[in-house]
Amino acid sequence: METSFQNLGMRLINKLSVVLLICLMSLSQVQATEELNEFEAKYKAFQFGKELGQASIKLESLGRKRYRVSYQSKVSIFFLSDKRQEVSLFTYDNNKFIPFKYSYERTGFGSDKELVAEFDSKAQQITINDNKTTIPWEGQFDNQLYRLDIQSQLAKGREEFEYDIVNTRGELRHYRIIVLGKEKLELPYGSLEGIKVKIARDTNKRETYAWFAPKLNYQLVRLQQFKEGEEQGDIQLSEFVGNIGN
Repeated sequence: METSFQNLGMRLINKLSVVLLICLMSLSQVQATEELNEFEAKYKAFQFGKELGQASIKLESLGRKRYRVSYQSKVSIFFLSDKRQEVSLFTYDNNKFIPFKYSYERTGFGSDKELVAEFDSKAQQITINDNKTTIPWEGQFDNQLYRLDIQSQLAKGREEFEYDIVNTRGELRHYRIIVLGKEKLELPYGSLEGIKVKIARDTNKRETYAWFAPKLNYQLVRLQQFKEGEEQGDIQLSEFVGNIGN
């Protein structure tokens, strides 16, 4: 009788252990979906096949579901130069990107430009450049966050989706993302398979194509832009540092 009770007790403990293990595995999966993998990606910039400079994108965790993503580029043509920097501060909660501050700075040939946009969740408004302009916040992303969200949408298998964003001039723009298929890419980083998408804008003057690699957490690995049929730039991945896989 005592042996039977012991056996029954051991079976119950084993079942409970299995249930706890499943719960812990489920919890770890939920936590994984609520965290972003930090990374740093470096790119080489080309125009008409000629290397003109470099660019980088870096995602950092600030703790408490807050993140910072920054973009920098430097391009030189003869004695002319162009430097750009974008910084987005945001939270990532329940698999959603929520911006709260975006800044943009451009220096070099031509007029220097700066922009700061703050996203106020309580007032539901976006403030551009220290209260000079306010617009209703109706779910718009900043000029960087939509690119991070594209990675999430592609990972879910989506083939067409849309964004409303605030661009580097503080203007509202509507983008439509259309998946065109998969392509084998030969990049400074090496050979990668990328999902090619078209970023369709309200205007037909510019055409932008982007490639995201499933092997690197759907990281942006190439971005090519045309204006009125002429290539403006082509950035291609040269280095990537980060955890691959959730």
